[in-house]
Amino acid sequence: MGFNIAIDGPAGAGKSTIAKRAARELGFVYVDTGALYRAMALYCLKNQIDGRDEAAVAKACENMEITLTHQKGEQQILLNGENVTGSIRTEEVGNMASLISAYPAVRAKLLELQRSVARKEDVIMDGRDIGTCILPDAPLKIYLTASVETRGQRRYRELTQKGVSCDLEEICRDIRERDARDMNREIAPLKQAEDAVLVDSSEMTIEEVTERIVSCARERLAGTAG
Repeated sequence: MGFNIAIDGPAGAGKSTIAKRAARELGFVYVDTGALYRAMALYCLKNQIDGRDEAAVAKACENMEITLTHQKGEQQILLNGENVTGSIRTEEVGNMASLISAYPAVRAKLLELQRSVARKEDVIMDGRDIGTCILPDAPLKIYLTASVETRGQRRYRELTQKGVSCDLEEICRDIRERDARDMNREIAPLKQAEDAVLVDSSEMTIEEVTERIVSCARERLAGTAG
């Protein structure tokens, strides 16, 4: 059984960036569960499946094969054999992923894939319900958050640096709507696990957040060894 670190939190809190850095420092495998949902969302978009039609999405799950691999330490997502890692980071895919991730068929499709990796490896896994549902027995759980304004500004900078025209107010509005969907869905809503360490990154640098999580991990690992 691997040593598992669960990092949960809302969209734009920096989970993926922080988890990747912490995984490198600790020598762990990084698992970006959001990318798995995004791959399923991409399939729906490519096949013109209405994300609001739960039955159609559930049916589509039967035709999706999601595979997680690692190349040179970087997670790669294969959708029906095609590497889609570089195609799943658009706003459209992210919004679709938020929509379909509420469906039981979608979550069931990915549950065992995520748990099987965690059984074999020392992993840092990030998402919305890792500590509460996917890995409830993880020795270390982190709830990483930041204010809507901070998350909006980060996304705005990221997009403008890529030359994408965007509106800060619209980005913040999308974040609020996505938070509401994620926190109020019936299946595995986003919430802080009772035994999770709360980390608010609003006023912290990436390095400070990474160090906080790595420090917590080393304390728990030392306790386990003891």
